[in-house]
Amino acid sequence: MRALGIDVGTTAVKALLLDEEARVVAEASQPHDLSSPHPGWAEEDPADWWAGVKAALEKLFENEDPGSVAAAAVSGMVPALVLLDEAGEVLRPSIQQNDARHAEEIYWFKAHFPEDVLFAHTGATWNQQVIPPKLLWIKRHEPEVFGQIRRLSGSYEYVTWLLGGRDPEYLEANWALESALWSEKERRWLSEVLELIGLDEGVLRPVRFPQEVVGEVESPEVPLAKGTPLTAGSADHIAAALAAGLLEEGEAVLKFGGAGDFLYVAPAFTPIRELFIDYHDVPGRYVINGCMATSGSLVKWFRERFAPGTPYAELDRRAEGVPAGSQGIVLLPYFLGEKTPIHDPHARGTVLGLTLAHGPDHLYRAILEGVAYAFRHHVEVLKAKGHAIRRFYVMDGGAKSALWRKITASVLGEPVYYLKTGAAGSAFGTAFLAGAVAGLWGYERIKEVATPAGVTEPDPGWTRVYDELYGVYRETYERLKDLYPRLEVQDA
Repeated sequence: MRALGIDVGTTAVKALLLDEEARVVAEASQPHDLSSPHPGWAEEDPADWWAGVKAALEKLFENEDPGSVAAAAVSGMVPALVLLDEAGEVLRPSIQQNDARHAEEIYWFKAHFPEDVLFAHTGATWNQQVIPPKLLWIKRHEPEVFGQIRRLSGSYEYVTWLLGGRDPEYLEANWALESALWSEKERRWLSEVLELIGLDEGVLRPVRFPQEVVGEVESPEVPLAKGTPLTAGSADHIAAALAAGLLEEGEAVLKFGGAGDFLYVAPAFTPIRELFIDYHDVPGRYVINGCMATSGSLVKWFRERFAPGTPYAELDRRAEGVPAGSQGIVLLPYFLGEKTPIHDPHARGTVLGLTLAHGPDHLYRAILEGVAYAFRHHVEVLKAKGHAIRRFYVMDGGAKSALWRKITASVLGEPVYYLKTGAAGSAFGTAFLAGAVAGLWGYERIKEVATPAGVTEPDPGWTRVYDELYGVYRETYERLKDLYPRLEVQDA
């Protein structure tokens, strides 16, 4: 028997099959684009996700039997916002979790719903990621769309809905928790927040947890057997935590996807204001986590703008010739505002220290270093709350870069262990979840599967440089944060 995982990522749909030993037997992907038509915007077309799912599954089952799938699960970005009308049709492009258009609405909620109350209920604060400010932005700027909203969905719930022939209507628990609309304290939707926006609780659906079966495959558009069980799925970063084998406290994962995720297992609901907290895919556990709006997407941006068609390995090779610290360049990777740990939608990508002696290779290396500094900031926030980290893992597409791994190890001053689930990390975790739900294995089996492919030690000389420049990185934001709002561009 097989277990199927589908991940709706920022830049591609990935599909992966595991056999009864939890070994990868087939994988496929289909790319799609993130759209940023205005500064700070991050949108995707849900039709692209569905087209990508169909294309990836066609590739996946070229030499595999769809009838062998014991269960399927979908993961995706969270909390992406999909708006549906009375007929179930998508009203506008999805607003992604790293979208930063709604700064005014965030501050409106800060003034109209006490943040302490919100934090006590949800573990969330009023920040760039949560759903209510985005809905208020829609109401203010696209009233014709707002008036047609009859249902809210996330990315993986939407795909699961289509796989089930528009049958499984639910919102997965981590979409609910990260939305700032779900009270973990009372296990209910916060209707009082919806009332502030002017929406009825009926636009939401029952909350289901990752381990629950929510329906069966019914769509004739995919090469899957009708009746295949569908689980509620998973937030992509939580599936990545499972794929990394994060089951107990003390281990952390740095996930180098389009965005950057920081993951740490907690045995209880112990939220930290600067970070997020989610339900683990394993019952009874939580994941304290952070999400940086940009990570691998910055590398992609650099290549598209300054080195089109150049292989990433070649960009790395060139950057290896640049000294640690990029000869005095410090980059703040806030190109879409920033979520954790600063929660500042006004923040901007910033390059400090450019001279006429610098070139593209310096800027490329500074991007890698800036993302590593941002991860270190998360580590320091977690440690300040009394949590110890005994081992760091790195995974996802950006972690394939030996240079980026060495930079990260040196910035942290700790070894990093490379998990080769790589770009398919979330898809692997989602497939593993599906297999656990189907009874193919227990959750503890992941410890046998998620073994590091190698370890990268920090370079002591680099660490000395990075320790000094990390202080500059932190101070630069503090000095500039009051200026960023003055850079807002009003579209004509």
